[in-house]
This record gives sequence, C-alpha cells and structure tokens, in this order.
Amino acid sequence: MDARIKIWICWEAIIVRFISGVVSRSFARNISVKIQLDGHRKSHQPASEEGLLVPIISAGTIIGFIQHGLPAPSYPWPHKGILSSYDHASIRRGHQVYQQVCASCHSMSLISYRDLVGVAYTEEETKAMAAEIEVVDGPNDEGEMFTRPGKVSDRFPQPYPNEQAARFANGGAYPPDLSLITKARHNGQNYVFALLTGYRDPPAGVSIREGLYYNPYFTGGAIAMPKMLIDGAIEYEDGTPATEAQMGKDVVTFLSWAAEPEMEERKLMGFKWIFVLSLALLQAAYYRRLKWSVIKSRKLVVDVVN
Repeated sequence: MDARIKIWICWEAIIVRFISGVVSRSFARNISVKIQLDGHRKSHQPASEEGLLVPIISAGTIIGFIQHGLPAPSYPWPHKGILSSYDHASIRRGHQVYQQVCASCHSMSLISYRDLVGVAYTEEETKAMAAEIEVVDGPNDEGEMFTRPGKVSDRFPQPYPNEQAARFANGGAYPPDLSLITKARHNGQNYVFALLTGYRDPPAGVSIREGLYYNPYFTGGAIAMPKMLIDGAIEYEDGTPATEAQMGKDVVTFLSWAAEPEMEERKLMGFKWIFVLSLALLQAAYYRRLKWSVIKSRKLVVDVVN
C-alpha cells in the first residue's frame, strides 16, 4: 500500500475517534457494534489490510454525513451556462411560490417591489401588488407614525417584527432571510433544492424530536421547517402543473435571481470585454508582424572610417 494512503487512513482514524467522542453514546455504541459485526464476518475470510480498514472509513463517512448532511446532487440549472440567462417565466412562478408558501416565515429584506419590474411583472402589476400591503411610515407633521398602502419603492414586508418574535413563533428556530440564501450556503442552488425536496421518513433506529422533521441534507438531519412543497399546493397563473420538483425549481430560480440580479448584465459585459480585447489582440499582432518585426530583424552595418 502506498505510504500516502497509509498516512491518510491514519488521519481518518484519528478524526473518527475524535468525532466519536462528541456524538451521543447511543450512536457511538451502534457504530462500535457495527464495526464488531463487520470484523466478525470478515474473521472467516482471508485477512487483508484493506478489508480491516473498511469499517473505520465507513464509520467516518457516516459521522460526516450526520454532522454536515448529505452532499447535494448537482442539478442542470438552465441559467448556469456562459451563454444562458434566467428563465423569467420561472422567476415569476418562483415569486408566486415564495409569496404563497415561504413569505409567512422567511423574509427577503434586500428585495424591493421595483426590482421585479421588467423581470417578472409589468409596472402596473407591480404597483397593484405593492398596494396590497400596508407599510408603517412617518413621522407625519404631528410627529406620529402612520400606515399607508405600499409603493413599488418599498421592500418586501417582514413576517415578524423582530428576531425574538420569529423564534417564539417557530419553536426557537430562526427562519433565515432568503435574499442571499443561494450565496450564503455552500453549493447554494443545489443545496436549497435538495433541502426543499429531500424530506424523508426517518430510517430505522433514528429518532427525531417532536417538532422536528427528518431531512438528510440538513446539518444534523433534523430541521424545524416542515415539508412545504406538496404537489398541488398552489395553482400557477400560467397553468404549469405545480409538482414538488417544479415548485422547487421555480423558487430556487427566483432566489438565484434575488441573489444575483446582475448576472445577465455581467455575462453580457463579459462578452463585450472579450470582443474589445480580441480587437486589441489583433491590432497588437498586426503591429508586431508588420511594424515591429521589420525593426527587430533589420541589420545595421557600421563602416569604420579611418
């Protein structure tokens, strides 16, 4: 066996032992029984160095999954290519999912209604949407606060007045702001989609505390947010079937746009720069080939005059 592999396996064993002391005794006991059973099964087979190391590596992998969650799969998002742009119909549907499903708990404090104009809605639609909310404004001439209908310059309303109220309403859990969620999480878009569609029944031997729900993609496997995307939970305006995967794809597209509204402009600007630099490169090549090469390759002969 290569020496580097042996060193890596030794470090793996050290890390597994350290993490095993942190996890609960019941889980550590189950893992030790699993390793003992694996070792007992392999005792009737020819001993090999690789075979004895399998239980240790698998235990470390399991502990890593429990602490950090399963890695999210990589999904083929249509706007990820260098020549691709956002699906604006999907952004509109995703905003509908956020408004009807997510907005009751999660805020988007960095997004204003006017940001939607020309992206998912017309100006008239956005004004009508903003007018449906009431905003506390002021003070007025008498020094008092007052409520008024919303305007397109207003930001999305907050579901809770403060963090304490949010935690009290959600059993101690604080719903994160979704304005930059696809940037604030590792492998953001894939992670958010996997989390929203990854709810499962707990496997055998795993107990979930009351008020929590099993989701293998969440850190620790137990999340306070229940499964929200259910087939047919909403009715899309354009008639698209509201399946779980469709709603997850649309709301992630909307959240991706919210985190990177300048993506399309940035890609367009990049192509403009590539075009300009290409012209500059051609000009430099022409100058070097037809101008500088003549000067570089010429030979000067100096006659010495006595």
